[in-house]
This record gives sequence, C-alpha cells and structure tokens, in this order.
Amino acid sequence: MPDISPEGIWNLVIATPIGEQRAVLELFLRDGVLCGVARDQRHGEEVTLADLTLDGDRLTWAQSIRKPIRLNLTFDVTVSVDELTGRSKAGRLPSSKVTGHRATPDAGA
Repeated sequence: MPDISPEGIWNLVIATPIGEQRAVLELFLRDGVLCGVARDQRHGEEVTLADLTLDGDRLTWAQSIRKPIRLNLTFDVTVSVDELTGRSKAGRLPSSKVTGHRATPDAGA
C-alpha cells in the first residue's frame, strides 16, 4: 500500500445529533511534524488540532469547539487519496459519522 499523505485541504461533514456540521480541515507539515487547523465558516471559529497522529492510513486528533455548543471532540478516520471516513466522539454523546473529501483547486486558478 502506498503512503497516504493527508496534507491539504479537506471538506468535512459530521452527522451529529443536532444536524450536519461542516468544517474545512487544513493539514500541513511544519518542521516535519503533521499539524492542522479546523475552520467552521458558519460559526466563525478556527481551532488548532491537538494530538494529531497518522499511523498508516489512520488519522486521529482532538479539538475543542465553542460553537454551536462547547465540546471536546476526538476524531478517528481512515484516509485514502482523496476521501476520509470515520467517527468523531464528544464525551458521553453517541459517536458521529465523519466523511470528507479533499478539496480540489478551482479550475480557473
């Protein structure tokens, strides 16, 4: 299996009990270390990802959000070339399905 590089921009959809939540995930290398931020344009929030780990095609991280409600989230997803699938968890709440697609550059860019 070829190495999967998760670097880039990902459009995420999280199917939560309070409805679909959308975010843009940006993953990048800084000094050889995988880093990332998540942006929620609807709620105007940007958070740095914590404990970001790539093990083969499995990507995990944690993040704290304040909107639409304050939660500490953990994510566990499988990354392919341009898709990711998995689950997010917020404390004792049921886990939520996560899907994502790698953003493609605008055709006119």
